[in-house]
Amino acid sequence: MGGKSHVLMEEKSILMANQDEDEDEDGDQRWVILVSIIIRKIIVLFRKPMEWSGFIIEFLLNLISLNGGFLGLLINLLSGNVRMPRRGSETFMSGIGHLDTRVNLYKGEETFEIGSKALMDLCMMASKLAYENANVVHNIVVNHWKMHFVDFYNCWDDYQKEESTQVFMLCDKAKDASLILISFRGTEPFDADDWCTDFDYSWYEIPKMGKVHMGFLEALGLGSRAQVSTFHANFQPKDHACALKDASPDDYDDDEKKITAYYAVREKLKSLLYEHKNAKFIVTGHSLGGALAILFPAVLLYHNEEELMKKSFMGVYTFGQPRVGDKQLEKFMDAHVCHPVPKYFRVVYCNDLVPRLPYDDKTFLYKHFGLCLYYNSLFIEQSVDEEPNRNYFGLRYLLPLYLNAVWELARSLVMGCIYGAEYKETWASILLRIWGLVMPGISAHSPTNYINSIRLGREDNIAL
Repeated sequence: MGGKSHVLMEEKSILMANQDEDEDEDGDQRWVILVSIIIRKIIVLFRKPMEWSGFIIEFLLNLISLNGGFLGLLINLLSGNVRMPRRGSETFMSGIGHLDTRVNLYKGEETFEIGSKALMDLCMMASKLAYENANVVHNIVVNHWKMHFVDFYNCWDDYQKEESTQVFMLCDKAKDASLILISFRGTEPFDADDWCTDFDYSWYEIPKMGKVHMGFLEALGLGSRAQVSTFHANFQPKDHACALKDASPDDYDDDEKKITAYYAVREKLKSLLYEHKNAKFIVTGHSLGGALAILFPAVLLYHNEEELMKKSFMGVYTFGQPRVGDKQLEKFMDAHVCHPVPKYFRVVYCNDLVPRLPYDDKTFLYKHFGLCLYYNSLFIEQSVDEEPNRNYFGLRYLLPLYLNAVWELARSLVMGCIYGAEYKETWASILLRIWGLVMPGISAHSPTNYINSIRLGREDNIAL
């Protein structure tokens, strides 16, 4: 894409963006930013190999599935009737979609209420669906879930210089809807720019709100580190609902006038709430999508959308979400969405690496907040403040980490026999679990684990 050389900013511009808000930034923090830049530059070196690998792998996965498996593909090759996959069609699934091919919702409960298994399952399935193209999303929402598809947005990320932030919206009914769902897409496995965002540890300090991950803010379309004034414009400490409208046009270039996730979703949400007077909205996402999901209502609160939040906000469910801010952000969100009634549920499966990043220590400063629903490898749910092994290191965790990966691989081979056909894992999922023998934290991040945890999970009140 154009302007790829500008995706990773030099250390000086990032440090200046942070220094504008904190002149006393210490050497450790600068070291963290420098290390993150080096890591991201290394990732960028593999951008094209990752992109082409993803293109080939997804094509082959769709070619096989579209022709009824390996045997069907062989028969069709011999008969000359091979069905070729068409990228962007309603049958072309992403790599994530091939890890877990389930499309139907949980059948045990019908009511979408906070705390219900039905709502949590809907959120996780929507988080998984967000990885697909618009036609796949529309088809599943309408034909499988029997709900009303609202819109699918490809939004501009100034850090990546492309429309790389995807989000879709649905209502439970076309008329008199009671539920509006917003689902942000997570990290695509073969997208180097997404991984660069995940490994970006620089932040922007928002007055009274705290330090927030800069890459996530850029993914929402709330500023650009290349022009720090764009962050200022979006987070002025004054009473208005749309800071961008008050910004000087000189603060933005042509790229930044493209559709951005936060403002596009916010305006559509207001329109839907005006149309559906009794509706409540919920926000969700997996991985990077989870980070964007919790920051969306956070920025609504900062922009003084109090009436909208008090009247219509149902809650947030995130799955395998990384940390997004510091202790001050934790206090800000605890005061608004975690008390007196919890409205933010952060679901973590076992050894998933992503929720343990960026590290929570005196150097990185990042903190989790909200109620953590932690599932171990037996799908036992525990409500905790923080998942075990929060920074993902330590010798006492090393052996259990790899033994657990072996157990998860062995179980994946018999899931269908134990729990039923819908739990039978795909070959793509099993291959990922084999890779998990090397990097357990990556395989644990798979949406398959989260769907299984929700549907098979049971509560356990024993403290960790």
